Amino acid sequence: MSTNKSCTLRVVIAPDSFKECLAAEQVAQAIARGWRLAAPDDQLVTVPLADGGEGTTRALTEARQGQLHTVKVTGPMGEPVSAHYGLVNEGEIAIVEVAEASGLHCVPASSRNALTASSVGTGELILAALEHKPKTLIMGLGGSATTDGGAGILQALGARLLDHGGHPIPGGGNGLAELASLDLAPALERLAGVNLVVACDVNNPLLGPNGAAAVFGPQKGADSRQVVELDRNLGHFARLVEQQGMDIASFPGSGAAGGIGGMVAGILGAELRPGIELVMETVELESHLAQADLVITAEGAIDSQSAYGKTPAGVASLAKKYGVPVIGLAGKLGAELGELHRLGLSAAFSITPAPMELQEAYTQAADNLETTAGQLARLVHSVSGRR
Repeated sequence: MSTNKSCTLRVVIAPDSFKECLAAEQVAQAIARGWRLAAPDDQLVTVPLADGGEGTTRALTEARQGQLHTVKVTGPMGEPVSAHYGLVNEGEIAIVEVAEASGLHCVPASSRNALTASSVGTGELILAALEHKPKTLIMGLGGSATTDGGAGILQALGARLLDHGGHPIPGGGNGLAELASLDLAPALERLAGVNLVVACDVNNPLLGPNGAAAVFGPQKGADSRQVVELDRNLGHFARLVEQQGMDIASFPGSGAAGGIGGMVAGILGAELRPGIELVMETVELESHLAQADLVITAEGAIDSQSAYGKTPAGVASLAKKYGVPVIGLAGKLGAELGELHRLGLSAAFSITPAPMELQEAYTQAADNLETTAGQLARLVHSVSGRR
């Protein structure tokens, strides 16, 4: 089947990353390659996105023509990792993300330990960004390997989280069980005068069956017993913080990134914003969608959870405003997509051609995106050519 060359389309390609596999830019380029091979006359616009998780720093920094900086920090399991932060507007705005310093991708699946993984590296990344004296610090949540309520960040910023003997508590969610007292003043002083804006990709509370430990703990290596332990420890942390007149547990998004969402909002005074909305606004996606004939978005998995703050939902909702159809591509496709369709997603397709091991799917992801995009272009032009 050949494409109809008489019908030229303006196609906006606006994907997220495929976690632990391809960056958003790589996903966008793979889709563009496949589409261009099948429909070379179409006008393609690639706009890599993120929802507050992995890739947020790069997406925002490049969109604002800023500079990326690299620094060595402590990874979630204590090993050194290279992490990036961005500076834009001549250093007035700094951009960091939890995934860079404390992300799941920093730890092999076999080595993940939800009880001991610490967010201290994210705190070190924040300190590096603060050296430039920004007026605003944008922080992306999501993709974390930790469930420590942001305790590691507080410790890196100078807060004193002590056990009954007056010693610093150990890192990780496990260490919160030993917490007896906390002095938050040094961390608050570090951020004095800085406007902290946090891009959050989930609405989960800190505690309970929909909380940080229960929902996200298993993917970070926690078994059912450890989930209960982590939830209990986060509750203990929240009660001690509450004694100082602060709330880290009662609002949507407080469970984001293993409880970091609750900490940054409740203790550090951050403004929590839906991550995808912040990113779409920064990269001026709406101006591209207003002129588009078709939009393609993508994420590693598109399922029922994607309707709640994830990139496909954000793109679909914004495109619906202009009556532009949106097609989603994913490595893994869920069955319950009704809410996404109501938001504006026209259709979604899996790029995986046959059952395969996860590592094989990772390896073939770029090729599978390219192939699927090419077939999709042929279908779209075949249908549009008959109208």
